[in-house]
Amino acid sequence: MGKAAMSCEHLICAACAQPVVEGRCPACRNAREKFHHHGSPLSSPVFLGLLVVLVLALTALKVYYS
Repeated sequence: MGKAAMSCEHLICAACAQPVVEGRCPACRNAREKFHHHGSPLSSPVFLGLLVVLVLALTALKVYYS
């Protein structure tokens, strides 16, 4: 089974009792940003690790064939 996507569409803010999706108070805006934050893949440690491995592999190939 896949991971279900979460959304703030039906969440109610405990601070202002309004829908979080409307972002009426700072708590709503913070929660909405948290749910809708889509970080850059460049900041992912896995991506950076793969990039390092790729650079090392290309360097090894260059040394081997030169």
